[in-house]
Amino acid sequence: MSRPSGNARPNVLLICTDHWSGLLTHAAGHPVVMTPTIDHLARCGVTYTQAYSACPSCIPARRSLMTGLSPRANGLRYYREGAGFPGGPTLAQCFRDAGYQAYAVGKLHVSPQRDRIGFDDVLLEEQGRHLSRDIPDGVADDYELFLAEQGYGGQEYAGGMTQNEFITRPWHLPEHCHPTNWAVREMCRAIRRRDPRKPGFWYLSFSAPHPPITPLQAYLDLYRDVPVDEPATGAWSQDFDNLPFHIKELSNPEMIAMARASRHEIELSRRAFYATLTHIDHQIRVVIGYLREAGLLEDTIIAFTSDHGHMVGEHGLWCMTPFYEMSAKIPLIIAPPEGDDRLKPGATDDRLAEFGDLMPTLLDLAGIEVPAGVDRLSLVGDRRRDHLYGEHGEEKAAMRMVRAGRHKLIYYPVGNQMHLFDLEDDPRECCDLSGDARYAGELERLKGLLMENLYGSDLEWVQDGRLVGLPAMEYIPRPNRNLRGQRGLRFL
Repeated sequence: MSRPSGNARPNVLLICTDHWSGLLTHAAGHPVVMTPTIDHLARCGVTYTQAYSACPSCIPARRSLMTGLSPRANGLRYYREGAGFPGGPTLAQCFRDAGYQAYAVGKLHVSPQRDRIGFDDVLLEEQGRHLSRDIPDGVADDYELFLAEQGYGGQEYAGGMTQNEFITRPWHLPEHCHPTNWAVREMCRAIRRRDPRKPGFWYLSFSAPHPPITPLQAYLDLYRDVPVDEPATGAWSQDFDNLPFHIKELSNPEMIAMARASRHEIELSRRAFYATLTHIDHQIRVVIGYLREAGLLEDTIIAFTSDHGHMVGEHGLWCMTPFYEMSAKIPLIIAPPEGDDRLKPGATDDRLAEFGDLMPTLLDLAGIEVPAGVDRLSLVGDRRRDHLYGEHGEEKAAMRMVRAGRHKLIYYPVGNQMHLFDLEDDPRECCDLSGDARYAGELERLKGLLMENLYGSDLEWVQDGRLVGLPAMEYIPRPNRNLRGQRGLRFL
């Protein structure tokens, strides 16, 4: 078991967002997004430039984060409400067993909804998801109870925005009632209430920038006169008839508001999304400032990441879950405490990293033994993957990925369709090389790695050592009467 060279028991602040692509920070080279705090954290720690979510949707990704287990090992490779956690210690429980106080504020997205998954306490903000019906005073989460105390009970969605669309308008309640501000305020309060005899593990889990896209007007104004970049569009993505079946489902123009939006609506949506990112960035400064004034900053590991990204119009898609870079690539920055020289300030690390790697990495940095059975990798030291396998969905909704070296294979079993991208020459994945004879050898190599990772019902996609997938299916678009889960007024 390795030990840090500085404080033997540093505090840990793990900051997680939802839907924030690894491409969307100034430090990552984005020409528009303003992220001064994240950029500064990058100068204080290590940026993992090839970090991915191996199962890019909220519930399965967070399951990997908290267990240190791959989708195969933790038993969940698609979005499924009601899925309980597998046995074994969680990240929070490991810290508690080592004498830490463990507190979480924000989004957990677990079932049952009030499962603390090893934390001493959790203050929830779950974007109006009412999954727990076993408490006597209703089903509101802690943020909704706060709104009621402020005189705005049930009005979280009164502005008409929804949690699964990218239509936008400014936040409709006072600034201090915004869920981003609430989460930061409650996190600072949790740190203030710490037992000074124990180190802290603090999990600040923003629900943003996951829709609803409701930035504060002040942040929308910051981007008012800034030219917004165009979403990348490849030739392959413009040919709707030949898109993979499940990508057609995800881009269903009968269901998604932005699919038929005008140019100015798309530009406004991206501008508002960027404003939401900057709002989060600035609020992170408040937590860091509190740690500084409490005399805790130098003895605290700070990690910033996201459970997955979102396409935000890239290649015509407004969804998470695909394995294109904008959806599957995540930001990952870890700033060590003062005196721990295993992570060099301002360094970049190009090893293939995964969201679930944070569990063994943070335990390693804190000098806590990683539980047996954890199959994700600590990013401390020299251990590296030769490839990264990703999976989301099953049967007709299945999508699989292999990233190795400079190339990425994305596979869709329905119709046996695939994409091959050279991410060094084509980082925005505009040129599909799967049909180019010059890359036939690389395509076969990655298909071989893909077949080595298949299990369960996926094995039916292979016959006589060849990848054959599933029969092609006709795509039939269908409208969605519920406006993709639109929430209404709540009468608390």
